[in-house]
Amino acid sequence: MKADPQYAPEHLALEAVRRLGPEAAEWHARMRAERPGATADELATLAVRHFTTLARVSGAVSGAAGLPGAVLDVGVLAWTQARMVLHVAAAYGADPAASERATDLLVLQRVHRAAETARTALGVAAGRERASRVFTGDSGRPLGGVLVRLSLKLAQMAGVRAAKKVFAKMVPGAGIVLGTWANSAATKELARRAGEHYRKG
Repeated sequence: MKADPQYAPEHLALEAVRRLGPEAAEWHARMRAERPGATADELATLAVRHFTTLARVSGAVSGAAGLPGAVLDVGVLAWTQARMVLHVAAAYGADPAASERATDLLVLQRVHRAAETARTALGVAAGRERASRVFTGDSGRPLGGVLVRLSLKLAQMAGVRAAKKVFAKMVPGAGIVLGTWANSAATKELARRAGEHYRKG
């Protein structure tokens, strides 16, 4: 993502499905064995509660750490939210490791409005990923500028409300509360959209 910040959300979505899809499938199988009578809604609620708590914790930590923590938290929040969406997908019977989940992530996180444009962007990102393995090397861009672009793209993925609160988290004495609230609000809103999407599917 650092090498190609323009497509950071697409790279994160692709990697999330590769790494986290199997984890979500295993979680679903375990939950089904432990709670055979649980409905899909109940399993999804368990996942949402767990990952909303993780988002709150990372928001509190980032609020205590100031601007460096806020920038880092944007990436952590986007990753946590991706895990949540894949677990919600599994709860409703969708394969969390299927490539289409990357498209779902980008649309649900409002990086792209339509599935078709998300698929196109994912194709471009995957092509750049393959090319970077062949043509490795430093882009020569200053690291600070790259990290700023990367954090802005990931903030977009993590949710507009969370992005707006990145700098608010630096307010002395209020950073922890604001960080917790911002992450929680963005994650709950994404959970609502994910639940509606997979419940229909």
